[in-house]
Amino acid sequence: MKWSEISIHTTNEAIEPISNILHEAGASGVVIEDPAELTKEREDWFGEIYDLNPEDYPEEGVIIKAYLPVNSFISETVDSIKQEINDLIKFDIDIGMNQVTTTEVKEEDWASAWKKYYHPVKISETFTIVPTWEEYNRVKSDELIIELDPGMAFGTGTHPTTVMCIQALEKTVQNGQNVIDVGTGSGVLSIAAALLGAKHVLALDLDEVAVESARQNIEINHVSDRIEVRKGNLLEGIESKTDIVVANILADIIIRLTNDAASIVKQGGYFITSGIIHPKKQEVKEAILSAGFDIEETLVMEDWVAFIAKRL
Repeated sequence: MKWSEISIHTTNEAIEPISNILHEAGASGVVIEDPAELTKEREDWFGEIYDLNPEDYPEEGVIIKAYLPVNSFISETVDSIKQEINDLIKFDIDIGMNQVTTTEVKEEDWASAWKKYYHPVKISETFTIVPTWEEYNRVKSDELIIELDPGMAFGTGTHPTTVMCIQALEKTVQNGQNVIDVGTGSGVLSIAAALLGAKHVLALDLDEVAVESARQNIEINHVSDRIEVRKGNLLEGIESKTDIVVANILADIIIRLTNDAASIVKQGGYFITSGIIHPKKQEVKEAILSAGFDIEETLVMEDWVAFIAKRL
């Protein structure tokens, strides 16, 4: 299968709206090349996975990359993305150089090129993420291992938003509970919930590539008997009650999701949200509170925020 890599040279200010535009166009995730990563001091990390090369980063601004399958509509899709980015100026958003380029890549080339940078990493006191192609021996007897091959699903399990979600699941999941993972990507949060004792996990994603990637990773981790993977648009069509809903997605989508989450999370259950950039923190918080949740804990890592909210 061939993919079109869309690369946008823009500003930090435009990361969130452009990421949302790419998501709406069908991209299941984005890669952000920010030169600030080269000098950033990181706190509260248990390990690092990347050997950063300055040549991979722009001298100024940021580069946002996304991948869309090459089909008969790709040209129109790219034109639409360009137009929507240009329209951000109307909202006083600085889009910087706004250089948009496209490159065609083969899936096997894209999916394997980055593997040399991805190694086992301890992301919490409990969990270590291990690439499927690496060997790793437990450091502690109670250490939980998640083997992962993200493939095209954009989820190595080590991004701050994912780390905070897993740490939130550690605080909330109890044996025998039901969990719904919205926007499962590589399936890492579903796997974590199952390893923590969840009886049944429903993993949802709108992207078919992510659904297949999640299925494969779930099989690798031997938790297929407890996780159901399904193509789905957020919580659309879900009516049965659940103990926990976890969503590591864009802030604007979380806001749209809150009322649906409130309708299916049991009283005393939890709504865990991440993927929230700091400027969106208050807006997401207000939506969660107005939907009938009480925020028990706010997690912060680098520029990202996550909430652990309890259903009243």
